[in-house]
Amino acid sequence: ASVRTKLIVCVTIQIFIIALSFAYFSKALTGTYMKSSVTQIERRFDLSSTHVGLIDGSFEMGNLLFLAVVSHFGAQLHRPRLIAAGCLLMAVGALLTGLTHFFMGFYKYDTVIQVLQSSNVSIPACCERESSSHMWIYVFLGNALRGIGETPVTPLGISYIDDFAKAENSPFYIACLQTITLLGPMFGFLLGSYCAKLYVDVGYVDMESVTITPKDSRWVGAWWLGFLISSSLLLVSSIPFWFLPQCTEQQPNHQADRNRKRLQQKCYSYGNVALLVTSCIFPPCPSKGFLPSLKRLLGTPTYFLFLCAAILKFNSFIGLLTFKAKYMEQQFGQSASRANFLIGVLNLPAVAVGIFLGGLLMRRYKLSVVSGAQLSFATSFMGYLLLLLQFGTKCDNRPVAGLTVSYNGTQSVSYNGEMLFSDCNRDCSCSPNEWDPVCSDSGITYVSPCMAGCLDSSGRGKNTVFHNCSCASTSYPPGSSTSARLGQCPHAKDCSRSFTSYMAVSVLSSFINSLGATPGYMVIIRCITPDLKSLALGIQTLVTRTLGGIPAPVYFGALIDSTCLKWSIKKCGGKGACRIYDSNMYRIIFLGLITCLSGTSYFFMIAVIVLLKRQFWKLGLSAIFTPVGVSPCSIGAASCEGRKS
Repeated sequence: ASVRTKLIVCVTIQIFIIALSFAYFSKALTGTYMKSSVTQIERRFDLSSTHVGLIDGSFEMGNLLFLAVVSHFGAQLHRPRLIAAGCLLMAVGALLTGLTHFFMGFYKYDTVIQVLQSSNVSIPACCERESSSHMWIYVFLGNALRGIGETPVTPLGISYIDDFAKAENSPFYIACLQTITLLGPMFGFLLGSYCAKLYVDVGYVDMESVTITPKDSRWVGAWWLGFLISSSLLLVSSIPFWFLPQCTEQQPNHQADRNRKRLQQKCYSYGNVALLVTSCIFPPCPSKGFLPSLKRLLGTPTYFLFLCAAILKFNSFIGLLTFKAKYMEQQFGQSASRANFLIGVLNLPAVAVGIFLGGLLMRRYKLSVVSGAQLSFATSFMGYLLLLLQFGTKCDNRPVAGLTVSYNGTQSVSYNGEMLFSDCNRDCSCSPNEWDPVCSDSGITYVSPCMAGCLDSSGRGKNTVFHNCSCASTSYPPGSSTSARLGQCPHAKDCSRSFTSYMAVSVLSSFINSLGATPGYMVIIRCITPDLKSLALGIQTLVTRTLGGIPAPVYFGALIDSTCLKWSIKKCGGKGACRIYDSNMYRIIFLGLITCLSGTSYFFMIAVIVLLKRQFWKLGLSAIFTPVGVSPCSIGAASCEGRKS
């Protein structure tokens, strides 16, 4: 019977890990697809980066509503079924986000080509409001609903594994889980890459009539398609959890000393520290209330300092993840599709390998909590140094007449509305609000054919060429052609080399940073009393998302908006999405903010390591004789009365 029971326990935990891996994969795919669609949503709803950051942060707002309560009381309920309900709710949220597309009309972008080629063009009055002006609220609500559904998955899933798996296998299982989970972001970015190449109204419009390309700042991909796909995956992922048991083994009716003896067999030496792994054989002590438990948790110095470091690192990580693809677009001239593709096939596999190797190091060398914290700090700091190198990988601003260079192309300019006009176009009655860029043979981009002083055109659609452009004839070099073609001029050739260097440094930094992910995660689990484990994971997720996940996309977006050189103008005069940024200022602000946040976090990490060494030096081998249920990292904390015998 004992062998049969152990076999059932083993099979159950393996099924749970497989099911949880697929749920993690699905929710990670959906989350990263949202990140990869930031540019498309920004352009489709004509929003600033600040507003898009607010939409992105709505996921964490949904988490904030229920995470603390679910983490604290969820361990006492049926954890697998709570996870199943969460997956189902995430599927509904993703579906609502994707369905927003079908509530809107066709996407219309401003272009003079449509005016030139159509004799029946009606311009709406200024008081008329676009039907899609507030439709972004549904995307906000869908993302928030997905955040609410994600609430029970992470804390209850990890605590379930750590409760019922063999103690020595717990770090390895968590590392495997995190590694498989990273396939979700990889496929999420690949899905985002594919959808970004498809026009938003694909299948409903004649693509020959579309005059813009995926590299154009007005291009909008089929952002809605990925949400419908991810909603289906989340729905399927919820099914197995409805049939899994609450515990892998029920507590038998034996005497207290028999229970204690079996429990002590779960206690093993990890370095010089005795670690306790609880199971259904000996459930956690009854809850004494949320506030007393929270007070005990935050009263653990190592946990509190580690939490402060995690908040700063999470701010840096969220800001980087949200706007990394956009940074690659603006700094190096990559399309949204290519940027998402490269992140998915280069950066994320490097992260997956790093996390997996970090888990193997923990298992192979049986690293103590101190050693785990040191490894996490060392790898993170090495990745930070590599991040500093990215300041040197750059591309200069594209030469855009009146925005980054003067009309003769000889000097840089500081943008203001009057700089868009010159003697060559002052009599053309051009609107400064237009954005339909054309590229002259001299390599200078003009905001519109009118601003280039063009008098006539030939060709249709994307192949339209403008002729007799007076401004193009005044640009360098002398004798240049007076024609211009649709679209911005490409970056200089040396920009490709800079981009290659940037990607190499980025991939190496991602790998080194991820080596310390699992050791850092285990520091949190092992530096608290077992009965606070679920609460600790939940509070860490709650606080980092509240103070990092919600504000980071907003203030990152606001600072990015401050580098915008040309905004689109809505029909009724409001400011829309940015068309072109000052790439030099974008780089300085974006990378500077990331390095500042990461650098500050290391002061807290150093304090954690010093405190751990001091505590463990005092404890030494006596940690093995620590009363059952008391973590060496929280000596002095109150323990369950029933475990003091």
